[in-house]
Amino acid sequence: MTAITPPTVEDRSASRADGAYRERRDRGDRQLLARYHRTGDRRDRDAIVERFMPLARRLAGRYNRRPDSLDDLTQVAALALVKAVDRFDPTRGIAFSSYAVPTIVGEIKRHFRDHAWAVRPPRALAERALRVEGMVRQFTGENHRAPTVAELCERTELTEEEVLDALHAARAASASSLDAPVSKQDDGATSLGERLGSDDDGYDIAEQRVLLEGLLRGVSPRDREILHMRYFEDMTQAEIGEVFGVSQMQVSRLVRNSIERMQIVAEAQADRELVAMSASG
Repeated sequence: MTAITPPTVEDRSASRADGAYRERRDRGDRQLLARYHRTGDRRDRDAIVERFMPLARRLAGRYNRRPDSLDDLTQVAALALVKAVDRFDPTRGIAFSSYAVPTIVGEIKRHFRDHAWAVRPPRALAERALRVEGMVRQFTGENHRAPTVAELCERTELTEEEVLDALHAARAASASSLDAPVSKQDDGATSLGERLGSDDDGYDIAEQRVLLEGLLRGVSPRDREILHMRYFEDMTQAEIGEVFGVSQMQVSRLVRNSIERMQIVAEAQADRELVAMSASG
């Protein structure tokens, strides 16, 4: 059995000294707060705010999730501290810190709920996501590992589906820039935007080519060649007439007749597709 060493005289004296110091400090805080609420002197409020700003910074750091958001959270915590000073009732006989901490934490959580989402989910889901995320931090700090979904369900009294939805929604709290590099290559950084797909007009062109090939089956080989020269090789009607030994007027008539036949085939095909859709419906 390990022997318990009783506190020495010096330890008891230091403990009494620390307790006396805290008592004097708390009494001074209450007096300063009482005087501020009695006189409204902003210098007294500034003194109280300066006195408790380290507390506000610690709370902001505790709830900070990204390095770039600490300044914003510190500002939220500072404003909450000012509100706590203005709303505190010195006559209740409680320590100011007991009132300031839940006030600051509440403002920080409200900030997360209302302003810290890149894609804002419904309010109930946002609050559940913050609740689950807080439990994840608490569990990790206690057990030095991430919790399982089942353990989160047990601690939050939520269903597995609700926990999974909350974890998924928490990803919407931040967004990555499309210009942010995702990999390093020999030719420089590759951004996320460069990996995203875009509209490809090639699909429309391919569909048009398939349609055109089907329509050209109703045109004679000579007329197909004339159309190819006219619209793909951009030859004039006179130049085409010299190749086939006909006049420009005849070339014009052949092109017009070929296009009319293709239009008739296209309309007949559209009618067949409409009838097939009506029959299947």
